[in-house]
Order: sequence, then structure tokens, then C-alpha cells
Amino acid sequence: MTQKNDSPRINISGFARYKILEAAREQRKNPTKSEKILWKALRGKKLDGVKFRRQQPIGPFIADFYSSAYRLVVEVDGGIHQFQQAEDAERDETMKTLGLNVLRISAELTENNLANALEKIREKIKELSDD
Repeated sequence: MTQKNDSPRINISGFARYKILEAAREQRKNPTKSEKILWKALRGKKLDGVKFRRQQPIGPFIADFYSSAYRLVVEVDGGIHQFQQAEDAERDETMKTLGLNVLRISAELTENNLANALEKIREKIKELSDD
């Protein structure tokens, strides 16, 4: 089931939904360096005409970037993610049960080789288009 804005839906309480929306707004105001770099390359359909939203609430999660056309979540992983691999895997599995596709890109790659990071996103979109 999807909401009007075509984002996947997990039923959560009104208060929790409010807090997640508030957190997403705050994250939009204060992006990480790598998120800022990637957003500049994605916003306004700059990547092959594909629309992305940033800091998209999905149930109890906030996806870094989301394309509803491909049901693609792009997560930019900073150094902390090496210490939370189990939590990330669990989150990815939950998103997959919602019919989402998750692509994780390192913050280091995004900051040091944006062209390569964008190519990984293009490859994932092509893979999803071929299905």
C-alpha cells in the first residue's frame, strides 16, 4: 500500500509520524557533506530525468534519497555505518518487504568520485528498468 505521494507506508502512530517528519525536515536543513554533494547532482531531475526526493520518511525510517518511479532508496553511508552493519541489513530487509530497492553508496565515494557514485545509481536504475 502506498500513500498519495507514492511513498511506501508502514502504519505508525500519529505522534511517531510527526516526530519522523520533524527529524526529516531537520536533516534536510543540515545535510552531511556527502548528502549535500549528491543532492546537488540529483535535484531537479538532473540525473537522466529521474526525480529524487531527499530525506524521505518511510515508516519509522528516513531514506537519504528516494525515487518513487523506481522504488529506489539511495543511502549514503558515512564511517558510522561500518559499526552498524547488522542494523543497516535489518533496515534494508524491512524496506525490501515494502517492495523497495536499496542502494548503499559510501560517503567517501560520493565526496571523492561523484561521477562513479552517480554511475552506480544509473546502473541500479538500469537494472530495475530491465526487470
